[in-house]
Amino acid sequence: MGLDVIRPFDLKHWDPKEAAEPTSPQELTLESGKVLFFPALPFELAPQETRFLSERWSNGKTKNISYRGDHAPLKGAQGTADDLLELHAMLARFSHQARQLVEGLFPAYQNVLKQGFTSFRPARVEGRRSSWRQDDTRLHVDSFPSNPTGGERLLRVFTNLNPAGRPRVWRIGEPFRPHAQRFFKAAEAPRPLKAWLMDTMGLTKSRRTDYDHYMGQLHDLGKKDLLYQETSPQERFEFPSGTTWVVFSDQVLHAVIGGQFMLEQTFKLPPAHLVNPAAGPLAILEEMAGRPLIP
Repeated sequence: MGLDVIRPFDLKHWDPKEAAEPTSPQELTLESGKVLFFPALPFELAPQETRFLSERWSNGKTKNISYRGDHAPLKGAQGTADDLLELHAMLARFSHQARQLVEGLFPAYQNVLKQGFTSFRPARVEGRRSSWRQDDTRLHVDSFPSNPTGGERLLRVFTNLNPAGRPRVWRIGEPFRPHAQRFFKAAEAPRPLKAWLMDTMGLTKSRRTDYDHYMGQLHDLGKKDLLYQETSPQERFEFPSGTTWVVFSDQVLHAVIGGQFMLEQTFKLPPAHLVNPAAGPLAILEEMAGRPLIP
């Protein structure tokens, strides 16, 4: 469809400062809704870590094995204490390298990025059953009902670890503004009492803002509309094994339709620290609403 979303870079080091030709700051590229793609940037496993490229390390309760800090146990994993300690160290190393990458690429974000969870996804995408709302094979922008962002951006680093050389296959959709224009008028109005009740009852980790409400509506309305899923502007892209990519997943419409064995690191960025706030989802939705959407 010629959406021109992928931006390849010839970077071979997780710390861009070590590159022979350091990459220029790329904040504006990222904030304009592009996917920064690094075809020569694998995450290197130690020989003893290759055994973790198996579904047997998942406890089967969630699609992710998540690392939540040096002193927290892994979530979603199973194995002996020694095995889990080694898997924990592998995910901690990826988390550290992902932070080196984004701080080197985006110096304007240094000292303000908040480290989120690190995820290892050993399961195959194909054949996984879920509800339409949780079906990530449908185009969507990331929005999590129980974990409001309050306007913070979701910056994510992905790496394909597939040992058989299988790609991670995405469908990438239209830019955020036309997507929001399609569904904003159909969105339900925010209900402050509902947000208060959900927070009071512990159903959300914090109070949902009107911004969180509208982002959730875009997520749900877009996923639910099968005609939109089939006919909206989109393109398919295969991220080969051994490659890495970086994206604002709350801005770039994406659907994961194939692959297995991936690492992902999430960072949160306060919207005030964007280089071009006007290009972000918060500014676009506030323009459509005609009012502020966060306190």
